[in-house]
Amino acid sequence: MEVVASTTSIIAVIQVADRILALCGKYALAVKDAKKDIDRLMAELVTLHKVLKRVDEMVNSEATKLYMSHPALKDLEGSIRGCRSTLYELEVKLDPGKGRKLIGRFGLRALTWPFKSKDVTKIIEALDRHQTTIILALNMDQCANFGLAEQDRQIDKLPYADDAAFNSQIWEQQPRCLYNTRVELLRTVETWGRSPTSACIFWLRGMAGTGKSTIARTIADSFAKEKQLGASFFFSRGKGDLGYARKFVTTIAAQLAGKDPSLRYYISKAISDNSHIVREGLREQWKHLIFRPLLELEEKSPRPQTFVVVIDALDECEGEDDVRLLLRLLPEVNRLQKVKVRIFITSRPETLIRFSFRDMSGDTHQDLALHEIAQEITQRDIYFFLSHELEGMRKEYGIQHGWPDHRSIQLLSERACGLFIYASTACRFIRTSKYPTAPEDRLEHLLQAPVISKSPDGVLDKIYLQVLEHSLIGDCDGLEREKLGAQFRAIVGPIVILFNTLPYPSLAMLINRPDRDVLALLRNLHSILDVPESQIHPIQLLHPSFRDFLLNIDRCSDRLFWIDEKKAHENLVKICLRTMSDLKEDTCGLTAPGALSCRVPGDRIQQCIPVELQYACRYWVDHLLKSKLQLRDDDQIHVFLRQHLLHWLEVLGLMGKISESILMITSLESHIRADKSPNLDAFIRDAKRFAIHSRSAIEQAPLQIYFSALVFAPSKSIVRRQFQNQVPGWICKLPKVHVDWSAVLQTLEGHIDVVSAVAFSPDGKQLASASWDETVRLWDAATGAALESLEGHSSYVRAVAFSPDSKQLASASDDKNVRLWDTATGAALQTLKGHNDGVSAVAFSPNGKQLASASGKTIKFWNSVTGDMLQTLKGHRDGVSAIAFSPNGKQLASASWDETVRLWDSATGAALQTFEGHTGAFSAVAFSPDGKQLASASDDETIRLWDAATGAALQTLEGHTEAVSAVAFSPDGKQLASVSWDKTVRLWNAATGAALRTLEGHTKAVSSVAFSPDGKQLASASWDKTVRLWDSATRAAQQTLEVHSWAIRAVAFSPDGKQLVSASEDKTVRLWDTATGAVLQTLEGHTEAVVSVAFSPDGKQLASVSDDKTVRLWDSATRAALQTLEVHTWAIRAVAFSPDGKQLVSASDDKTVRLWDTATGTVLQTLEGHTEAVVSVAFSPDGKQLASASWDNTVRLWDSATGVALQTLEGHTDWVNAVAFSPDSKQLASASDDQTVRLWDLATGAPLQLLEGHMDGINAVAFSPDGKKLASASEDETIWLWDSTTGAAEANIDADANLRTVSFSSDGSYLETNRGTISLSALIPNTLTSQLNPRHDIFVKEQWVALGMENILWLPPEYRANCVAVCGSILVLGHVSGQISFFEFNLAHLPAYGASR
Repeated sequence: MEVVASTTSIIAVIQVADRILALCGKYALAVKDAKKDIDRLMAELVTLHKVLKRVDEMVNSEATKLYMSHPALKDLEGSIRGCRSTLYELEVKLDPGKGRKLIGRFGLRALTWPFKSKDVTKIIEALDRHQTTIILALNMDQCANFGLAEQDRQIDKLPYADDAAFNSQIWEQQPRCLYNTRVELLRTVETWGRSPTSACIFWLRGMAGTGKSTIARTIADSFAKEKQLGASFFFSRGKGDLGYARKFVTTIAAQLAGKDPSLRYYISKAISDNSHIVREGLREQWKHLIFRPLLELEEKSPRPQTFVVVIDALDECEGEDDVRLLLRLLPEVNRLQKVKVRIFITSRPETLIRFSFRDMSGDTHQDLALHEIAQEITQRDIYFFLSHELEGMRKEYGIQHGWPDHRSIQLLSERACGLFIYASTACRFIRTSKYPTAPEDRLEHLLQAPVISKSPDGVLDKIYLQVLEHSLIGDCDGLEREKLGAQFRAIVGPIVILFNTLPYPSLAMLINRPDRDVLALLRNLHSILDVPESQIHPIQLLHPSFRDFLLNIDRCSDRLFWIDEKKAHENLVKICLRTMSDLKEDTCGLTAPGALSCRVPGDRIQQCIPVELQYACRYWVDHLLKSKLQLRDDDQIHVFLRQHLLHWLEVLGLMGKISESILMITSLESHIRADKSPNLDAFIRDAKRFAIHSRSAIEQAPLQIYFSALVFAPSKSIVRRQFQNQVPGWICKLPKVHVDWSAVLQTLEGHIDVVSAVAFSPDGKQLASASWDETVRLWDAATGAALESLEGHSSYVRAVAFSPDSKQLASASDDKNVRLWDTATGAALQTLKGHNDGVSAVAFSPNGKQLASASGKTIKFWNSVTGDMLQTLKGHRDGVSAIAFSPNGKQLASASWDETVRLWDSATGAALQTFEGHTGAFSAVAFSPDGKQLASASDDETIRLWDAATGAALQTLEGHTEAVSAVAFSPDGKQLASVSWDKTVRLWNAATGAALRTLEGHTKAVSSVAFSPDGKQLASASWDKTVRLWDSATRAAQQTLEVHSWAIRAVAFSPDGKQLVSASEDKTVRLWDTATGAVLQTLEGHTEAVVSVAFSPDGKQLASVSDDKTVRLWDSATRAALQTLEVHTWAIRAVAFSPDGKQLVSASDDKTVRLWDTATGTVLQTLEGHTEAVVSVAFSPDGKQLASASWDNTVRLWDSATGVALQTLEGHTDWVNAVAFSPDSKQLASASDDQTVRLWDLATGAPLQLLEGHMDGINAVAFSPDGKKLASASEDETIWLWDSTTGAAEANIDADANLRTVSFSSDGSYLETNRGTISLSALIPNTLTSQLNPRHDIFVKEQWVALGMENILWLPPEYRANCVAVCGSILVLGHVSGQISFFEFNLAHLPAYGASR
């Protein structure tokens, strides 16, 4: 057997397929008459992509080693080679003349589809053949390869709620139903569990104390003995994870995995396939870890199976949304046929739970109320229970036979009034050896007490008072009684109102009392509290009714024991603040600014952030809200925040709770009266913006709260000014930032392709985004946290729409389908099929009963409940781009590429009106909230407002500079938002048409826009793969920075480092003073974007290259224009000065190389011979030769004096992107898209070495000053270091950045790239070169500034680098916004960081 050891070829095919898909996407937008052929080809490529991805995953998986026979291996490799060849040919034909690197320059409208329909069919057939062979070669038993040990390893990754199972240690002493009690009830439940036709859920409801948990334990035990119990989860408020649903699904999944080998495989495979599933929401976890594995088990199981799941005390689960969500998820098991899942649930009959069951379909559940069971049956069962327990006590204490008598047991059972909790509390009270009196006396004490009430609450109140009086007070009176009461309230008060349980040492630390005092008091309360001897197990109420009793002044008649809930919460606020007063920076001693929270060991967090501190950080705001304390300027809260806000956020980041901090700060904000506390109000509002803006950074690396969060906050931010001294001293120059917070609240990242649509749910809680990455994502609208990723479409998702009740989401895709999803569970509900083309738009009717979708030239109406197609509307002459229902639902508007909007009767489908006036395709349409106006957006760069009744044009809104993509009215109808390919969002006065604001920040075209239901936020989706949330009321931030007006394409330092030059798409070049960051001069003259700049070797001249096909030379001292070099007929790709600076060489898409005299600007030579674009040129160190690299796959050598062609070096099989001479001018290195570097002998032209290892095209190559080493930089985001003599790879490093250039420093100690510098010590640890200049290692990754490749500063999306320059300790970033950011680091004082990547 042979193992497939390399995936280079597989990845290459995947990458080519991806590039072709991207090209096809552009054709799809621009070419209308070939849409069907484009869709066919894209569908085939998507399928091929998935097959190849699976092959790649199997080859590389740590868990599944892919072994294949030699013949199968040959078939696989042959098919992959054939596939690659077919795709390369296809890519060449699809590229508009100059390859993928030029497509952006020509614009979409210049594209022409190069194939006939029959050509597309042949291509698809060829790809099908290759795909079939690949699939056949991989036909193997995957399950067999996924070993048991690996399954165990995957299952162990599931977060597990300790003690959730019925037989866990904390429950093992809890009672089961005694023999011959609850007989009828248990028989009913057991019959339900075994019946193949019963409802999937059994709900047992009952008031507090009716014995629900005892029944649940008994049911679980019974089914476990019969090997039918799949899992159990016993909720308990205040017991850590048992009080929340966050680990419910993973705990149930882990238990189910132990019940069936096949199910174990499917669950472990789901974890292996998605390692992030353990951190995703309940819906995603349910779908991937439970429901889908059960579906797979059903498909492949040879026999019917039953799994019983027991869920106790669902009402004890904190978080109404989670309870509601679980009760929407659980009924999904009803869809299973062969595999039966029976879910037994107990709870109090609380309103939320009752309503959730009411909303379920009738066949999914049956229910039983304990209070409906005949009283005599309950009374009998309690009598049996008391008899059993008291007989045990008699034997334990050696009491004579006949105790207690029948009358005493009967009387005690009658006093219980049907409440098992009364009976069990009484027994614990009688049994407890902590009391000085005998059991006989304690029983008599209970029986002699007068019966005041027979209501359930009254019965419990009486026994609780009896226990407290007897256990705590005894014979004490006067001051001693008051003292014991105060002690009780101080210790037990916090226990009953805590939002999470604590062990007694942590409780003692929190309330600042000695352990012994706490334990001494609690030991007297064993009959009503569970007080473990262990220091790690939490103190717990034995029944929640005790909490209800203590907190209700009407029930707790003795004020000695009554807990004033409001005052108790107020005390806990002060306790929490005192506990947090010792918070400090870097509380876990991570040191490294970029240390990722996911890599901090859990035991380290527990050690550095003890349980009581974690509690205080999570719940102090909750206690504050419950206390109803009025906040004031300079009060305890204000002082705490001014001292410890950053420390608090750091700890929450380490705990994985940073999104909760935003909700907590928002709660504080709503609790403050600005007129009473203006300073605190301002601080909280700024802290909220600060936390929202920094959420992503803190979530990843909590210490970035002191770095990125402070560095990039606006200069007037109250938080920034308050904590300015916590910015590390080794950042000695900070970048200039805006004065105030901008309108951008946050940028949501996660999609890996164009985001095409965005929509808020009508309840305002969620945000949905659709993407070309074939997914829909759901986000928390308040915090920006990712909730779900909905997968199922097989092509671009174009549109999303929520149902009016927010419970469903519809998505429209190029796969010709509309999908309906449950927004609570993420489950796919329906797939609506019937369109013949990709679906471009979707909308729910206002009553939610209908759904409209647009595809091609048609619109279809569907019944949103049944999925039945109702009618098809025809009339448009070209594709329909957008649809919208009128607010009353009576009309539907449709926008089309045929340059019209049509209005239809939504009941009859009749065409009502046609709106014409735009001079380009209509891209969007929207009704005003009152239905009186209609807004349309067009490719003609305008928005038009129409009278919806008459069709009359009301206004034309102008201001966008490119096609307008979408429009949306604010909920109050006063504003209109529009987005455009010009990268902006614009707000307009809907009444007057006046422009209100322009929101800038996206780096590519904006595709969609939506207002939140309250109108306070605006969401926009963009081709830059992000969703941005905006404050719709905030005006644009005051512009105080000197910036280019368009994106910066290049930055470079002068040789002496004193000046910086920047090139921009605004057609200008700017010179900056490196020391001050001030603009020295703006050089104007170019008529198109300036794309690159270079200084002459002596620094006296500056060359700028522009899309206007010219090179301009400037005097860098006087900034005067010297020469304009213009002869090239196509774009200039590269320029280089000769070593003496007297000549300049330029390479162009016009296939020529030109030599210029820098003094006169005259053309010295025109070098012709290449047959495709020339993209790189280089002078030999002695200046005698010139090398040029071309997309014709060749390198050419020229005599620089005469222009004579010396040699043509052939061997590369794809574009050659770069060339470099060795220092002695004897060798040449060339880098190619064929993923290789070649070394050539310049004397003979003979190939010397072929260097392989990169996984994508290579963009740059360079020799070290001594010629012994060679460095190469690739599209695969790696740099490789080679031995230039042997061709051996010495090292490589993952740069996490797009690398375009590479060169060695003059002393050879570090590499200079377009993203910064890298010490050779980062590539080759312990190398001597690191001693020469150890700190030349400032590098900019995609999202991070790194030191020695270790992350030190996270870059927010708006500060990500489009280009980078490093000079010593100074770092400069050029941004798409046109802004320049200067940083200076004190390299000598940089600490040694590690483990932050």
